[in-house]
Amino acid sequence: MKVSASLEDYLEAIYEICQSQSVARVKDISHRLGVTNASVVGALRQLREKGLIEQERYGYVKLTQKGKALAKDVCGRHKALSGFFQEVLGLGKKTAEEDACKAEHSLSWETIERLILLQNFLKKKPQKCEDLLGEFQEYIKEKTKVQK
Repeated sequence: MKVSASLEDYLEAIYEICQSQSVARVKDISHRLGVTNASVVGALRQLREKGLIEQERYGYVKLTQKGKALAKDVCGRHKALSGFFQEVLGLGKKTAEEDACKAEHSLSWETIERLILLQNFLKKKPQKCEDLLGEFQEYIKEKTKVQK
């Protein structure tokens, strides 16, 4: 099922909140995403209509099986991209997280899978791969010093 990037962010937030609290509330989601309660209520209505969440009237929010599967997919993409951006491209955690959040909505799973494969390939034990990743990190440092 295709949903907007914004709704994917809501699913991801609900999923992460439910991991630690078992259910999410409007104010939890609002706080996590930095949006108003009214925005959350509108998004929840759309997610409910798509069969991705269950919500008690003015109460707790839970993901349906379909919603949980989609949220896991979004979280997986985010984690993979963030890891790639940090470990391969050498970006800081904050930048990697922000960019992963943007990219997770627009890159295909095929592209993300290839990035993961490249990352895993570069992390293999053979000395040549370790050298290649290390040399790339040094190259990044050298070139970004020149541009600043």
